[in-house]
Order: sequence, then C-alpha cells, then structure tokens
Amino acid sequence: MSAGATTFERTTPRQLDPDTEDNLQRQFLVNQWTDGLPIVLPTEKRVAAMLAATSRKPDEIVGRMQPTEFRVAWEYTVEKVAVNAVMAGAKPEYFPVILALAASEVSARGSTSSSSAAMVVVNGPIRKEIGMNWGIGAMGPYNHANATIGRAYGLLSQNLQGGSVPDDTYMGSLGNWLAYTALFPEAEERSPWQPLHVQKGYKPTESVASIFFGGWYSHAGYGPRATWQEKMRRSLAAVEQYSEPLLVVDPIVARGFVELGFDTKEKLIDWCADNALMTAREYWDNQWIQYLMRPRAVAGVEPYASRLKAKSDDVIKIFEPSEIHIVVAGGETQGAWKLMSGSLRATVSIDAWR
Repeated sequence: MSAGATTFERTTPRQLDPDTEDNLQRQFLVNQWTDGLPIVLPTEKRVAAMLAATSRKPDEIVGRMQPTEFRVAWEYTVEKVAVNAVMAGAKPEYFPVILALAASEVSARGSTSSSSAAMVVVNGPIRKEIGMNWGIGAMGPYNHANATIGRAYGLLSQNLQGGSVPDDTYMGSLGNWLAYTALFPEAEERSPWQPLHVQKGYKPTESVASIFFGGWYSHAGYGPRATWQEKMRRSLAAVEQYSEPLLVVDPIVARGFVELGFDTKEKLIDWCADNALMTAREYWDNQWIQYLMRPRAVAGVEPYASRLKAKSDDVIKIFEPSEIHIVVAGGETQGAWKLMSGSLRATVSIDAWR
C-alpha cells in the first residue's frame, strides 16, 4: 500500500445465486458491474471456454489497477479478466488481446476531470487471425472483434480496479463516449510506411497492442490537397498542448504524402513537429501546461525550460517528434484523416498471452 492510500471495500462475489436472466442482468446493472449496456452473462461454461484460449493458469496474476491515485491498487487474475471478456461479448480467440491490455496496467477508465479515454491500435498477425477490420469503418462499430475487445478492456478496467463511479471514483467533467470502446488495427498491408509496432522495435511477425490515452479533441481533413499545409497547421495549433497528437490517415492519404516526398512516417512526423506552433503566451496560458509542464520547465528540463524562457509573443514549437504518432487505417473510399488526442502510454505483446 502506498503512503496516503485509503482502503475502500467493493467486494464482488466469485459466483452469484441462480436466478432468471432478467434478474441477473438487473443485478449486474444495479451493482455497477456493467457499462450501462446489457452484458453476456458470465456462466461457468462461458468463462471456461474463454480460459481455454490461453496457456496461462486461471489464478495467475495479470496486473494491478486503481481507480484514482489515492486508492489501493487491486490485483486481478486471468479468470477475472475472462469474466469481463465474456460480459463484453468477446469470442475466446480474442482473449490474448484482452489479457495483453489488462497486463498493461493502464486503465481504460482513468479518473481525471479532463474526461480522458483510452484508444488501442493493434498490429501484427493477430489482426487477420481473429478477423479484425482495418478497412471501411475501422474506427466504427462495424466489426465484432474491434468492438468487443475494446469493450472488454473498458469493463475489466472498471470492475478490476475497484470501480468507476461518477462523483466517487470517476471525475470526468463531460465524460467520453470513447470509453465504451475505442480499438482498431492498423492497415499494414495497405500502408506504404512501417507499421506502428515495427517503429517501436517489434518484429513484423509479432502481435502488439499500443494504448493511447486522451480522446479530448479530434480534427478532420482530406487530401493532401493543395492547401494541406495550412489545414494541418491550423489543426496542430488547435489541439490541447499537453495531449500528444495521434494522426490516423486513410491509405489514400498515406500514398498522397509519399508522392509529396514523405516516404516514411518519420518525415511527416518531423514536418508536424516543425509546424505545430503557437505563441508562448498561448502555450503557458493552458492550465494543464501550467500544472504538468511548468514544474519540469522550472527544474531545467528541456524543451520546457526553453519554452518558459521565450518572450510572450515568441512563436514556439509545442511538440517533439517523439510525441507524435501516425497510424494508417481506413477503407479507401475517401482520402480522409483524423488528428486526435492520444499520448502513447504502453505497447504490450499479445503473443505473450496466448
């Protein structure tokens, strides 16, 4: 237990007494074990089928999470993760992905007044093995694997960290609908660039999940058209400076950038970093920049220290290349892109949980 942590009781029985489906659904809802939507009841048979999809033992500890910093972190087992996977409607073959997300110990139900959410990008062979969708509607509700894995991540975070109750353990002012489910795979086969996991040091043959935290803003555009630079500069200037950008582009867009000379993601990332600009006054006027970045600046940590020394009207760069990520996804029906709030929190091996 960390210093200052407080113990809160939120017991959940391993098994419930037999009852009708309607009554059990009501019991899960009243006890706030769901995300407000109906669930697949986690019967012993269904949980056993889920557990059969991994070589890990049911009582093995997967990780620990806590709903807020001042509460004790709860630890959870493979079996407990399986229960939530069943509740989300996931198929057993999806279970290694869900276990990997649980093992990250990054909560999809983090409590912050900024109403953050977690987004997941999946790379590697697992995408094809379980029939994920990286084409038309990749970021929408049109694929069973995409939707239920993302939902399982949210449910396990809610239930296995000790709750996510508004005005108690959840303080997101506006909330965030991405917290229901926000997961999609990268369109590796349609991309002219290296996939995200290879950029992070993994082999192309490895299956990996990358967890991004944010979801506060989203800007959209098309192209790259003749005025793409102006559009992108405006979008980069309009983001929350404390939340790093995740740029998701359709394969049409990726190929368009290649034709303009951006033959690697890194070249486009460098351009974005050089063109994400605003005055020092605007930058330091952000309350979260004051809270999160100013202490680093005062301590002499770069690049924040140089930003703090800048004059009020000086134009400064607001992101480093290492803080910007690009993922290719989409069905090539239109050259569209989205610039979203998404700080990379973790990359985890899925293969380790098979």
